[in-house]
Amino acid sequence: MSTKYARWFRTVAIAEAISWTGLLIGMLFKYVLSDNEVGVKIFGPIHGGIFVVYVATVLAVRGPLRWSWPVTLAALAASVPPLFTWFFEIWAVKTGRIDAGRGVAVPSTAEVNSTAA
Repeated sequence: MSTKYARWFRTVAIAEAISWTGLLIGMLFKYVLSDNEVGVKIFGPIHGGIFVVYVATVLAVRGPLRWSWPVTLAALAASVPPLFTWFFEIWAVKTGRIDAGRGVAVPSTAEVNSTAA
């Protein structure tokens, strides 16, 4: 059951990072290279929409993926700086918050995720 939630979260997190990249490239052209607003006009609304979907996705999957509130807040905070949703997704896989192979979540508790012996 959590496989679909993990897959959905990973897809939206990466899409949000890609849309940020498109917007940043559009801003580069608008403000630095050519004063051309086309990239911002295209990627601005796309990024805005995916941003809203990302926030809703984090709130929807936190229960099924058994994320603690600190993990959830970190996921939400990752939506603000460029590309951090992708970095959060990588971190979540590495720390077992989502399993890349099976899509199975590991609870976000100190006992389960502790590296102490």
